[in-house]
Amino acid sequence: MATDFAEPPIGILDAPFDSALSERYLVYALSTITARSLPDVRDGLKPVHRRLLWAMRLLRLDPSQGYKKCARVVGDVIGKYHPHGDQSVYDAMVRLAQTFSLRYPLVDGQGNFGNIDGDNAAAYRYTEARLTQVAIDLMDGLDEDAVAYKPTYNNEDQEPELFPGMFPNLLANGASGIAVGMATSIPPHNAAELLDAAIALIDDADADPLAFVKGPDFPTGGLVVDAPVALREAYATGRGSFRVRARWSVEREKGGGWQVVVTEIPYGVQKGKLIEQIAELINAKRLPILADVRDESDEQVRLVLEPRSRTVDVSVMMDGLFRLSDLETRVPLNLNVLDSRRTPRVMSLKEALAAWVEHQFVVLRRKTEHRLGKIADRLELVAGYIIAYLNLDRVIAIIRAEDEPKPVLIAEFELTDRQAEAILNMRLRSLRKLEEMELRSERAKLEKEQAELTTLLGSEARQRTRMKRDLTKIRDRYGLETVLGARRTTIEEAAPTRDIPLEAMIEREPVTIILSQRGWVRAMRGHVELSAPETMKFKEGDGPAYAFHAHTTDKLLLAAENGRFFTLAADKLPGGRGFGEPVRATIDLDGSVGIVAFLRAGKTEKMLVAASDGRGFVVRAADVIAETRKGKTVMTPRPGAKLALVRPIAAEADYVAAIGDNRKMLVFPLNEVAELSRGQGVQLQRYRDGGMSDAVAFRFADGLSWTMRGESARTRTESDLNPWRAARGAAGRMPPSGFPRDNRF
Repeated sequence: MATDFAEPPIGILDAPFDSALSERYLVYALSTITARSLPDVRDGLKPVHRRLLWAMRLLRLDPSQGYKKCARVVGDVIGKYHPHGDQSVYDAMVRLAQTFSLRYPLVDGQGNFGNIDGDNAAAYRYTEARLTQVAIDLMDGLDEDAVAYKPTYNNEDQEPELFPGMFPNLLANGASGIAVGMATSIPPHNAAELLDAAIALIDDADADPLAFVKGPDFPTGGLVVDAPVALREAYATGRGSFRVRARWSVEREKGGGWQVVVTEIPYGVQKGKLIEQIAELINAKRLPILADVRDESDEQVRLVLEPRSRTVDVSVMMDGLFRLSDLETRVPLNLNVLDSRRTPRVMSLKEALAAWVEHQFVVLRRKTEHRLGKIADRLELVAGYIIAYLNLDRVIAIIRAEDEPKPVLIAEFELTDRQAEAILNMRLRSLRKLEEMELRSERAKLEKEQAELTTLLGSEARQRTRMKRDLTKIRDRYGLETVLGARRTTIEEAAPTRDIPLEAMIEREPVTIILSQRGWVRAMRGHVELSAPETMKFKEGDGPAYAFHAHTTDKLLLAAENGRFFTLAADKLPGGRGFGEPVRATIDLDGSVGIVAFLRAGKTEKMLVAASDGRGFVVRAADVIAETRKGKTVMTPRPGAKLALVRPIAAEADYVAAIGDNRKMLVFPLNEVAELSRGQGVQLQRYRDGGMSDAVAFRFADGLSWTMRGESARTRTESDLNPWRAARGAAGRMPPSGFPRDNRF
C-alpha cells in the first residue's frame, strides 16, 4: 500500500542537519570575527569601543567639558548603537579608562575604575567619564566626511564605520580578543616611535620600522629582555612573544642588610595576585632564601622582598622569583587584524603600519574633497551676494513688489536657485555687511584655497608632504619628551633565568646521615656525636654501616656491588626519631645486591672505583649523579667480579696504594689510572689468588698512615714507600710491619 508523505509545514525547511548547522555556525563565526573580536587595522578599535567613543562624542564629553555619569553613556550605547548587555559595554568602557591597561587611555574616568591589584570598578551609576585628548585625535575628521557612515542596528540613526584620526591606536594601545578559530593579541607601543616609523614609510616604502620602534611600551613599565633577533623575528612574522620582567633595585640598609624593591610589574599582572603567589612560595619553602614580601604601594607600585640573610646572592634570589612567579611573564604577539576589506589576517609590524598610513591618505583625500565641496558651495553664495550688493535697490524693489520674487530674481540676474534662496533668506541687519570689498576678499581666499586643494588632490608628492607635516604635529604632541609620550618600558637584553641552585630551593640545615648494615637510612637533625649511644640505635640484629655529617642541600651517592650508582637527596630522607626506612624503598636496588659505599656527592671532585678482580678507574663525581630511581651504571664488572670499593680522591693525591686479599701491597702513580665515565677500567693490581681488598689515593711525599692495633691505638706512618713502588698492574709485596690484619687502609 503506497504512502503519501505530507509536505513539511509552512516555515519549516527540510534540509540535512549537518549542512544547516555548518551554514549557521559559519554565519556566527564570521559575525564574531568581523563585528566583535578582531580590531580594524585602520583605527585599532572593535565595534563596542568605537560605539562608546561615538556616543560620548555626541554627548559632547570633550576634555574641556564636565564629566557625565557612565550610566548615561552606557544607556545611549546599548539603546542606539550596540544592542548587547550593559555590563559588557561598561566593562569595555572601564578598560578604556584604566591607565594600567591602556598606554594612552581614551576615556578620562572619575571615580573608582578598578586598580592594578585586580579590584573591580564601581557600578556605572557611581562613576563619571569624559573623553581624553587621545580620543579626540582619534576621531578628528568625523565632521569632514573623512569616513563612511552606516545605519545603526534599528535604522534610526547613523554611526561611523571606523575612525579617521591620525593617532596610531592599533599599535599604540594594542588589542586582545578571541574569535572563532582565531585570536588576536597586540601589546601596546610608543606612539612617538610609531609615528616616526610611519613618516619614514611615507618617504620610503622599504624603510625598516624597527629602526624607530624599539619594542613594546607597556603602561606598567617593566623591562623587555628578549634578544634583538627575537624581537625582529616576532615583528617580521606578526607572531611571537615578549619576555617581560619587573623593574627592581636593591636598597641597602644600615648594618649591611639589604632588600629588593620592585617598582614596576609586568603588563597584565594583578599586583594582589602576584603578592599572594610570592607569599605561597615562602610558605611552601619553594624558595627558602626569600624571607618575606611586603606591599608598601600607594599610587606607585612598591613591593619589598626581604632575603633570608644578608649573605644571599641577590641575582640567585631574583632568578628564582622570575622562574617561579609572575615577576617575569611572556606577553604574546599575534597581529591578527581586519584589513581594509574587512578580511582577517596576520600582518607584520611593517604591513600594519603601512595599512594605517594608506588609510590616512584615504582620509586626507576624502577630507580634501569634502572641503572643496564646501568651498564650491560658499563661492556660489558669495557670487550671489556680490550680485545682490551691486543691485541692492533693484533686489529690494523686486522683493517688495513681487508676490513670488524668487523666479524674478533668477530670471533678471541669472542666479541659481541656491543663490536666490540665500538672498531672500537674508535678514535686514545683514544688509549692512554686504560690502563688495569684503565679499571679493572672501572669494579670493576661497578660490586660492580651492586651487591649492585641487593641486593637492592631483599630486601624490604634495599629499606625502602634507601627510608628513600633519603626522609631525601629532608626533610632537606625544613626543618622547612629553609626560604621556615618554617611554616607560626598557628594552634590555638579558640572559634566560638560570636553573635555581639546589641550596636556594632547600633550606640549608645540618643533618647526620646514618645507614645501617641492613640498609635502613635516616637523617637526624643537627651534627650529632656519631659515637653517642642515642645516635647509634638500631633494630635487633642490625648495626651501623655508614654515618657522616651533611646538610639538607647535599646529594648523597650510594654505590652497589653491581656497579650502579644511585643519588639520594638529603632533605628527602626520613627523620631520625625511629630507625628510618629501608633505602631500597626509594631506589630500584634488589635485596640480593650489597651496598659498597655511601657518601656525600660534594665531598670530592673525583673518585677511585675498583672491582674485586683488581680492575678500576677514576671517575668524576658529577658523572655518577643519577636523576631516576634506577640509578646510573658506572662500573661494569667482568663476570664473577663485583664493585668492591669507592674512594674519594683528595686534590693533592698523586699515587695509589692497593692491597689484595693475598696481603700484597702495590704503590703506583695515580696518572697511570684511566679517567672514565663508565666501563671496566684498567688492571690496578695483579693477583694469583683472591682479589682486591682495598685501595686508596694519597700524596706520596706524605707516606701512608694507619692505626695500630692494641689499646694504645696509635697511628703509624710509613714514609719510605719506595720498596712497594712499581708499575700499575704488578703483583706487589708484603705490606710494612704492623699493617692492619684486615688489609684495610
